[in-house]
Amino acid sequence: MEKFSKVKELLASVEADAEKFYNSGNNAAGTRVRKAMQDLKVLAQEIRTEITEKKTLNKY
Repeated sequence: MEKFSKVKELLASVEADAEKFYNSGNNAAGTRVRKAMQDLKVLAQEIRTEITEKKTLNKY
């Protein structure tokens, strides 16, 4: 659950930069959004792996 909370925090922290990029055309903000999305991708994969491991352990 800790990693899921990190996902929510990451999304909340990047929201302002996303608005700056899409509404104001701020390219630096776009770069920060791209980095945050990469971090989100990594976190999502870690969560997927964790869930798969937990499901496997629950079978036995």
